[in-house]
Amino acid sequence: MAEDDEADKLRNLLAVTDSTLARLDVEDLIVELLERVRVILGADTAAVLLREEGSEELVARAACGLEEEVRQGVRVPVGVGFAGAIAANKRPMVLDRVDATTVSNPILWEKGIRVMLGVPLWSDDEVIGVLHVGRLHELTFSTDEAELLEVAAERVAGAIQARRLAIETAAAGMLERGLLPNRLPRLPGLEFAARYVPAESRMIGGDWYDAFTLPSGELWLVTGDVAGHGLSAAVVMGRVKSALRSYALISDDPAQVLELTDRKVQHFEIGTMVTALCATSKPPYSEFTLCSAGHPAPVLGLPGQGSELVEIPVGPPLGAAPGVKRASTTVTLPAGGVLLLYTDGLVERREEDIDQGLARLCAAVHPAHPEIVCRTVMHSLVDDKVADDIALLAVHRTASPTGRA
Repeated sequence: MAEDDEADKLRNLLAVTDSTLARLDVEDLIVELLERVRVILGADTAAVLLREEGSEELVARAACGLEEEVRQGVRVPVGVGFAGAIAANKRPMVLDRVDATTVSNPILWEKGIRVMLGVPLWSDDEVIGVLHVGRLHELTFSTDEAELLEVAAERVAGAIQARRLAIETAAAGMLERGLLPNRLPRLPGLEFAARYVPAESRMIGGDWYDAFTLPSGELWLVTGDVAGHGLSAAVVMGRVKSALRSYALISDDPAQVLELTDRKVQHFEIGTMVTALCATSKPPYSEFTLCSAGHPAPVLGLPGQGSELVEIPVGPPLGAAPGVKRASTTVTLPAGGVLLLYTDGLVERREEDIDQGLARLCAAVHPAHPEIVCRTVMHSLVDDKVADDIALLAVHRTASPTGRA
């Protein structure tokens, strides 16, 4: 009898860890796993609820024998009811009485479920949801059955994470194509070049550069960095970039534009911090007005004089404090000079002071065509110790108004 029990355990494990399931689409894989679990455990229902990002609720996403949960968009607050308690306590639970006092979802007791077993879904050290099964008869679930459900939960969680990664990768690619400028401005007497390189572990992040002109001919250059990483930071970046462009249409003062953008971040992007540097110039583009919100100062390279950081007042990042008044600085960009804007991923290293990175950057910037400047800077500063996104934007004022622009 013991040998038969062990053989049954092995067959059940093989059923939920079957490598051929990997050939299925993620949605089909989850449904197939739920159906196998339901059969193996002699259960009448099986369901997956996932924690919705940014909220304290579980949302029904897949079910067998309990399809109403998904169709009705059932939501369960974390800490409330059976599934909510599993998510809050982060451990399996067996329920021997299903009614309004023990579960928050009326579908369960209306369907006649008598006993339930649920386990958390884990991703790294975070609970991302709950997998639970139920029976219409009063045979309680055993320890062995709980262990098997945990194995199934690992497979479900892995499939969910694979789906999320695929979605994020596709969305990141679309965002990168949509949020970075399709082309840089074409203006007499100016040349432009730029780089955007995300950290190796992701396709896109919260760093960005922007360069655009207004109907008046005024030029705006921007680099910025949203605190955080990945797709969520990129989405915020897109909203901030759009707001900044809109405010540039109503004010030619970068300090005022950053103040207005700050109000938007304070109200609509609560808890977010964004650094940004704006540089504006009007024809003939010999002077640039600069304003920084917590962002590193740009580098100014002058013919025959070397390169140095522009001395500008650096206010707090957007979103850091309400009602901040910001100040602008104006610098001259002579013929042959280059102005380089960048994000801190270019110069920051964990093992050294940022001043060392800034010194390397200044040493690498020489007045030249901006493509040469960007290439030289990236070659000189980017190595395997870089762990953050990098955005780089260079403008070179040519010796003649025609130039190569």
